Amino acid sequence: MSDNLNLKNKLSKLAFEVTQNSSTERAFSGEFYNFFEKGVYTCVCCNEKLFSSKHKFVSKSGWPSFFQAINKKAIKYSEDNSYGMTRIEVSCNKCNAHLGHVFEDGPLPTKKRYCINSVSLSFMRK
Repeated sequence: MSDNLNLKNKLSKLAFEVTQNSSTERAFSGEFYNFFEKGVYTCVCCNEKLFSSKHKFVSKSGWPSFFQAINKKAIKYSEDNSYGMTRIEVSCNKCNAHLGHVFEDGPLPTKKRYCINSVSLSFMRK
């Protein structure tokens, strides 16, 4: 319970709702949607390294998109059957914070599109 309270104090209301209650930020509204500086994207809750700017691409989906995670251990995958759809939810493997979803319509070499909420991320410039 104290971890949840600490996160409520640390995060914005929207970041808390997204990371802890699997909410979604409004499309095209996120800080990192049209952001392409060099660096590493980390979990806003625990600072775990999740994505590299090298793997970011313009998807026009409304959310920051990556074709792969920074490493195979960074992301946890689970089936999400909400809203009458079946999708693959992606969460931080270290703290279980909801990040977004992964789809099979991304670019080569992976053909993956990690569609990630900006508020679930922090950024460290290189």
